[in-house]
Amino acid sequence: MRPRATDWSLALATGAAFATGLWTLTVGRPEGWWVFALHGATGYLVLLLLFPKLARVSGRLLPGMRDPRAWAGLTTTLLAVLTILCGIAWIGGGDLVILGYNLLNWHILLGIVLTVALSAHMVIRARPLRPTDRTRRQALRAGAFALGAALIWPLQERLIGGLGMAGAQRRFTGSREVGSFSGNAFPVVSWMADRPAPLDVATWRLRVAGLVAAPYAATRDELDVRDELIATLDCTGGFYTTQRWSGVRVGALLDRAGILPETRWVRFVSITGYRWSLPLAQAREALIAVRVGDEPLSHGHGAPARLVAPGERGFVWVKWLTLIEARAEPDPGQLLAINISGFIDDPEHT
Repeated sequence: MRPRATDWSLALATGAAFATGLWTLTVGRPEGWWVFALHGATGYLVLLLLFPKLARVSGRLLPGMRDPRAWAGLTTTLLAVLTILCGIAWIGGGDLVILGYNLLNWHILLGIVLTVALSAHMVIRARPLRPTDRTRRQALRAGAFALGAALIWPLQERLIGGLGMAGAQRRFTGSREVGSFSGNAFPVVSWMADRPAPLDVATWRLRVAGLVAAPYAATRDELDVRDELIATLDCTGGFYTTQRWSGVRVGALLDRAGILPETRWVRFVSITGYRWSLPLAQAREALIAVRVGDEPLSHGHGAPARLVAPGERGFVWVKWLTLIEARAEPDPGQLLAINISGFIDDPEHT
């Protein structure tokens, strides 16, 4: 491929890998497996495109080290290689932990840094494609790289399974099973920095409000009606656990409050200000859990009550609930809220 065509293909492939990587964080149902396959293929495409890129610049790499731009390019390349290697090692079963972060965490963190660095690099140094870079031959060569990357992904899966590597046991999301059907004995994690103090069950209440005829506040004992649901919590940090949760269906709480006809969404709000919305039909089938297995929910897992949302990734399973709100639309600020909730001293809960 011509130099500019290679550079732009690398940039587009990296952007696609970043976009599909973000997408994978939201996919929790098995039918969404293809999003993870697409992310893997775009990652391998970046790797394949690095070969012609490095072959082109290797001859002038060392002589040009006095130029800061050369160091920027080399750093970006190293970021790309490390990001890809961390991803490959994780899916193969690697369990290396560095500074408290596993390989999947590093894959995500490095991927974000890589995307920012490459974006800046392209803004500063990118040159527009010329007619000779947009020929049919160049398109076919780019397509050959894409086809090669698409073939590597299924071959990788067969290799991992055939060799009996630890990664063969991972879920389609890449997560590994930890502590299923063990009550509270599975990892305690929180999205970003949510770390509230334990709540006083005697004074705590879960409010049901919004577009309802009769708002009310329920105690923990009122939620402990022993509706049960076996569901898998799949954490974006790289583990999953299947548990028997019990409490009360969200639909029962909404029916008691009498939702109004214009209700289309339900918002779940934590004591920390963390919040997420689900479509009404999905929310009705979700569970407000006060127990896991035969044990009362522990503080680390969201006591007095947490949301159990089957088919959603773990960050949707709001912990330390304080409000269920019937709404006509989803919460427009939830994406911001889940990333800053642990960093504010006096969160706005409603």
